[in-house]
Amino acid sequence: MSDYNNNREEVFSKSVRAGKRTYFFDVKSTKSNDYYLTITESKKRIGEDGSPFFEKHKIFLYREDFDKFMEGIREAMDRIQSLQGSSPSTMQDSNPPSYSDVDFDDLGK
Repeated sequence: MSDYNNNREEVFSKSVRAGKRTYFFDVKSTKSNDYYLTITESKKRIGEDGSPFFEKHKIFLYREDFDKFMEGIREAMDRIQSLQGSSPSTMQDSNPPSYSDVDFDDLGK
């Protein structure tokens, strides 16, 4: 295991399936007990040879940026709502599917 992996400890993890994508929200701590968030988008793709693989994109969000990040998210969501003329509750499905069957082993392939 590298020093990088030894310097972080997972404190909380939440996965959210949204259509063909899965989002992972992971709160981690450093050795000095400073917390940060990683947000990972994972999407299953098919390679040229026909074998499946997962395309991943990751964002590291550090504590000093939390407020500005949330401000930006709120502003963007408010703009979407004003453009679509809807409230947050009407933007979501009334009966979203329940996904609790996330196979983490597949993500490393």
